Amino acid sequence: MDFLPSLPVFSAFLLAAVALTLTPGPDMTLFLGKTIAQSRLAGLASMAGAMTGLLFHTLLVAIGLSALLAASATAFLVLKVVGAAYLLWLAVQALRHGSALAVDDRKAAPDPLGRVFAKGLMINLLNPKIIVFFVTFLPQFVNPSAPNAAATLIFLGLVFIAIAVAFSTAMILAADTIALRLRRSPRLTRLIDWLFASVMAGFAVKLALAEAK
Repeated sequence: MDFLPSLPVFSAFLLAAVALTLTPGPDMTLFLGKTIAQSRLAGLASMAGAMTGLLFHTLLVAIGLSALLAASATAFLVLKVVGAAYLLWLAVQALRHGSALAVDDRKAAPDPLGRVFAKGLMINLLNPKIIVFFVTFLPQFVNPSAPNAAATLIFLGLVFIAIAVAFSTAMILAADTIALRLRRSPRLTRLIDWLFASVMAGFAVKLALAEAK
């Protein structure tokens, strides 16, 4: 299985994936909001929709970036450098503006689970930040000279989804406690912001140093 990344690269990817999963965003807001306002089953349905969207993004990125690599390894490296700059920008934004988590805890008429799934899917598919992020994030862990870059991208994307499912499910099961603590504890929210910013900035610096050698 020569498409598997090296252990140090994979370990770094796991750290980044966990940090990203724990960072509040539109998906987490939907999961927790649906869980609190409707039911845990609704929260799981919205999560399933979002994870389906991530699978779609993974396949598109793998196809598109592998085509770019086949056309020009230099262009792929340029994309990685631009991606590193974007990740650094995300780190700065996280520290400047913080994470946004606005959970509506008002009880509402329950939506059919199919509609909840579709909402999770559409929020994920139509979020341009997710598209840009996947295009810039996954290439940081792929060697441009690797013969199976597309397989590596798909593997990493699937691992990312598996991590997201595991942590998101745990958050859904503890939605009331998490939402309450995030709203009442600015320190906890800032800790998450710093974790996210540190991981993203670390990758940006690591790539810049690697390119300078």
